[in-house]
Amino acid sequence: MIAVTHTKIPGPAGVAVVDDAPESESPGENDAVLALSAAGLNRHELFLVNNRTGTEPPLILGADGVGTVTQVGSPAHAALVGTTVLIDPCIGWPDDTQLPEVPEILGGPRPGTFAQRITVPLNNIHPVPPHLTRHEAAALGLSASTAYRALFTRGGLQPSEHVMITGISGGVGPLALAFAVAAGAEVTVITRRHDSADRARQLGAAHAIVGADDFEEALTRRADLVVDSVGGSVFGSALRALRPGGRVVTFGATTGADVPISLRDLFFRQIDIRGTSMGNAHDFRAMLEFVEHHKIRPVIDTVYPLAAAPEVFAAMDTAPGFGKTVFDIEGTPRS
Repeated sequence: MIAVTHTKIPGPAGVAVVDDAPESESPGENDAVLALSAAGLNRHELFLVNNRTGTEPPLILGADGVGTVTQVGSPAHAALVGTTVLIDPCIGWPDDTQLPEVPEILGGPRPGTFAQRITVPLNNIHPVPPHLTRHEAAALGLSASTAYRALFTRGGLQPSEHVMITGISGGVGPLALAFAVAAGAEVTVITRRHDSADRARQLGAAHAIVGADDFEEALTRRADLVVDSVGGSVFGSALRALRPGGRVVTFGATTGADVPISLRDLFFRQIDIRGTSMGNAHDFRAMLEFVEHHKIRPVIDTVYPLAAAPEVFAAMDTAPGFGKTVFDIEGTPRS
């Protein structure tokens, strides 16, 4: 089977396309085998390969994917064969009654979606929203469930509230912007690039602040909610940007995980800091309903053939894109 794996060398240099990857497992009673047609790339995959030593067994990368059901483990689910479905990448996390220490997702340690075939639990496949292409559907997955959970499940965003989104250029940022605009919020985005600010305004951002770490001084009004994926370099400004009683939801630390915080500022202004990571099965279903109801389309930066994966990984830290990168698998020669 053709797949994108990581092995032998730490970091992106260890990413390779192979034609002898192990076949997907035979499905259990509550599993399905999919022939994948497209898969979305997340920053999670770069984080993963950067934290592998290269001495581990080869790992098929990828969390997001769209494909056609080719086999099921039980005759009771035979009607699913031939249907096109979207994968929820989080495994074994139905709701918030029991939070995992770290959510388990496809592509580590389970084999991932950058492959021709994959076996997944039936609970993790869903109909594709009918207004989306397969590439757009593949761009939802981890980014969309993360954005939805950050804004609504953890952030409690309400119509007419002012929400500030940092890190607007990647996979999560444009989806968070689209979700917040659809919910009737006023949105301010923070970015270091003028082209990203222009794109964000075109997508409905009321305000775009470019290149300032102390961005709270540039706000037209303080935020009710900050959704932050950047961390270190902006977190202090994010807290100062909040109104008294405001909330900050953090789910990333691309510029550093350690930040100084004044406890007096927190308790006098009654600021609420909330962490979030990915999304559970309930979040994923709610996100799909929201996407279909509001006819939201993910922003796709580039679609690459699966064979280009090593070069794409090598450029991830420097490529100035906006939105999601998607791998097309349907055109990959069958092995």
